[in-house]
Amino acid sequence: MKMHFCIPVSQQQPDALGARYTLYSVYLDGFLFCRVRYSQLHRWNEQLRQVFGNCLPHFPPKYYLAMTTSMADERRDQLEQYLQNVTVDPNMLRSDVFIDFLKLVQLDTFRITTKRASLDIFLPDGRSIEAEILTSDTAERVLEVVSHKIGLCRELLGYFGLFLIRFCKEGKLSVVKKLADFELPYVSLRSSEVENCKVGLRKWYMDPSLDSMLMDCRAAVNLIYMQAIQDIEKEWAKPTQVQRQKLEALQKEDNQTKFLELSQEVQHYGYMQLDPCTCDYPEPGCGAVISVGNNQISCCIILPDNQTQDIIFQMNKVKCWQVTFLGTLLDMDGPQRTLNQNLELRFQYSEDSRWQWFVIYTKQAFLLSNCLKKMISEKMVRLAAENPEMQIEVPEQGKSKKYHIQQSQSKDYSSFLPRKSKIKIAEVDCVLGTIKEEGL
Repeated sequence: MKMHFCIPVSQQQPDALGARYTLYSVYLDGFLFCRVRYSQLHRWNEQLRQVFGNCLPHFPPKYYLAMTTSMADERRDQLEQYLQNVTVDPNMLRSDVFIDFLKLVQLDTFRITTKRASLDIFLPDGRSIEAEILTSDTAERVLEVVSHKIGLCRELLGYFGLFLIRFCKEGKLSVVKKLADFELPYVSLRSSEVENCKVGLRKWYMDPSLDSMLMDCRAAVNLIYMQAIQDIEKEWAKPTQVQRQKLEALQKEDNQTKFLELSQEVQHYGYMQLDPCTCDYPEPGCGAVISVGNNQISCCIILPDNQTQDIIFQMNKVKCWQVTFLGTLLDMDGPQRTLNQNLELRFQYSEDSRWQWFVIYTKQAFLLSNCLKKMISEKMVRLAAENPEMQIEVPEQGKSKKYHIQQSQSKDYSSFLPRKSKIKIAEVDCVLGTIKEEGL
């Protein structure tokens, strides 16, 4: 699946000889990932082409004369599309030439050298694991180091991920983003301007029934048990009073298996809950709490009269979604580490045989989009397991699994409109800098 890469801004810089060159600020999931020159990306494309041949997406051509403003904007758009499209192939994502280049530009951008370092990885119960790593270690590598320390079976790594998590006042937490396999957690943490941010280990699947795949590994059970307790304490999962009493009794007995079995019946167990945000239903500006998981988008909407209304959107009725960047850039002449997080995610769903748009305004729009993609991916894996004649390639935590799927079931799901302070959407396909989820 494509990733949320965008290049919302570029800057003119002088080189050692006094000539000018363009430095592109590349963002991933709304946060500055790296700054690169066209020449660096061009060399990288040539290296990728030596390995993967002509299956690479189109790379914008060189210009030997001075570029006009429109030509510069076109190149920026094309480079953006290239970065989005090159991440579709899971084999490319795992290749050394792909990962080594992205490691280098991340380190160079934030002026961090490769050296040994300690990185605290926080568990759901508040404890941390001190991981001895290199500053150039990817999230995939750091996860392997942590899993080895806690005894997590290697074949289960795909069910977990590393996240940037902000620990807020009154014990609340906010998941900022899921770290991509090729991201450098040490660099991402040091470069983040989000206060009280830490790297945390959480399960990374949206279907609660997948707990059953982990029950033979003690370390995996410990992790999802800790997260279940945390989610209930943070009120992400909402047990009834009777369920809460039974869960507290099982917790006192340290009966993890029974606790997790009962948790399957708890409302919003295994869901990702976003920070309070706003939406456009039933009218613009209504407050909302969004929880996503188990093939659902659950919205608790605060109406103008302060009453609440619960709405559940089933993913099988969602046709597509798109993330739009609405705001202006912060610190135009400064470090530009993060975009102004004025984002919206809108999805199109079917109601009473009509397609309608539901709009959510949230700083966690990219996280929400990644959760939706995860649910689609898990659904396709289930369909493939039920029908061996279908074929689909699903990238899964650094691994690739091939399945069979009918061509008619492969479709675009999401898009990303990364820049413009004001954007009018005239039709579904009219998007700027589109990311489309193809070939699921």
